[in-house]
Amino acid sequence: MKSRPNYLAGFGSLIWLFVVGLPLYVMLVATFQSRTDYAANGPLALPEHFTLDNYVNDLGDGFAQYFLNTLIVTVCVVGIVLVLVPPLAYAIVRSDGKATGRIFRLFLLGLAIPSQAVIVPMFYLINEAGLYDNLLGVILPTAAFAMPVCALILSGVMRDITPELYEAMTVDGATPWRIFVQLVLPLSTSGLSTIVVFSSLQAWNGFLFPLVLTQSSENKVITMGLYDFQTEHGVDIPGLLAAVVLSMLPILLVYLFARRALVQGLMGVGGK
Repeated sequence: MKSRPNYLAGFGSLIWLFVVGLPLYVMLVATFQSRTDYAANGPLALPEHFTLDNYVNDLGDGFAQYFLNTLIVTVCVVGIVLVLVPPLAYAIVRSDGKATGRIFRLFLLGLAIPSQAVIVPMFYLINEAGLYDNLLGVILPTAAFAMPVCALILSGVMRDITPELYEAMTVDGATPWRIFVQLVLPLSTSGLSTIVVFSSLQAWNGFLFPLVLTQSSENKVITMGLYDFQTEHGVDIPGLLAAVVLSMLPILLVYLFARRALVQGLMGVGGK
């Protein structure tokens, strides 16, 4: 039987496309206009004189350094998470001891503690460690606050691996390390992709820690560098939006390549 078209759903989809597409259109069009043309024609007008000066000026005004700093922070945070969280999640799933469960519950208290609540003691701690105005002073707390969520996600994925697979490898004489490397990690790729995307977003979009724990322009990240487009005389909107486009491209690429595994990991079916 031939199904009837759902006109209401189609109309709703068009409305949603307009709601999502209009801000993207306004942002992209503005980046190809000069500041004078943007002020004269408004945000919805097409560029009269197409230009790439906004992107060129952004990269030449220190934004490239902010981009590099953000990339360093993000790569290091993801690296720390990938090194520490998988063994932690594996120990949580495979251990039957009560101590492990208590430690895990204590570890998850990090989910209930917002970074704003500990930023003052964090500042003193980082300062006493000699890491103030250093990218490492941003990397460590960012990774620490990303780890509870990542451990929760990955341990859920690892619990989907059937006990029979563990038993089969144990009967074959496999050590816990070999089981972890040859069985658990390959079957947890969706969970690993999920924590990579999550920790990347946390690091790339981080604002509070860079704001409080850095000071010099050499250690600025993108979220702090966007302030450079606001002066006492106004805001360079085309330049600012061009910087926003440049800043979102890397994390958008990460999401595009890992989106399927990300959805599976969040649904808890990564091990199946």
